Amino acid sequence: MSASSPALHVVCLCAEWCGTCREYRPLFDALAARHPHARFGWIDIEDEADRIGDLDIENFPTVLLARELDGRLQPVFFGTVLPHIELLARQMQEARDMAALQAGGAHGLDAREFASLQALVAELARG
Repeated sequence: MSASSPALHVVCLCAEWCGTCREYRPLFDALAARHPHARFGWIDIEDEADRIGDLDIENFPTVLLARELDGRLQPVFFGTVLPHIELLARQMQEARDMAALQAGGAHGLDAREFASLQALVAELARG
């Protein structure tokens, strides 16, 4: 990653039909405006299903946080969050101290899901 790359990538995985997601979106966009140093993205898991591969998203909003570790972008958080934007803001602050996720770790991702998560993070790194 270059020196100009964002320090943190924040991606929300939601669905247009989800009322909670529709309410969360403007708050997420406002948080993005407050944090220009980070790269924010919104993925509709139905319209962009090819981007998430084998990830099984059952609850919303689901958030991915990724940051540079050991010279490459790596996932540090992946999971459902309460739809309170300040909780996400706090997670963003804590992300600098988070270790990289591992398959089968606390987030319960099997190897196939973890490979899909890594592919999504690699896509984010390419910009």
